[in-house]
Amino acid sequence: MSKQYNWYRLTDEVSADEQAITVQEVNGKKVCFSRYQGQLYAFAYKCPHAGGIMADGRMDGHGNVVCPLHRYKFSVRNGYNSSGEGFYLKTYPVEMREDGAYVGLEKSWLGW
Repeated sequence: MSKQYNWYRLTDEVSADEQAITVQEVNGKKVCFSRYQGQLYAFAYKCPHAGGIMADGRMDGHGNVVCPLHRYKFSVRNGYNSSGEGFYLKTYPVEMREDGAYVGLEKSWLGW
């Protein structure tokens, strides 16, 4: 069964700067955003290892967001822990539409 999403339009304040990390609240949830090679990516606000705020980290030149606490690296494309510790950073799908950027949050089993 494929995942189903509720789609939310982002404000126009999503950073256009390559490799900058911004945060927006989406349906009551903080989500980080960054651009890498011209594409917008969305990922979890907190590191899965120790809860570091990912927006306080940085993007490296390989498309990884680096946690500010322990320097764990995660691919913005798929959340893969590229520094080898075995954690996974939640990522969210992003769609560019005529009226702006949208992020998809997975529907819960409750249907919302």
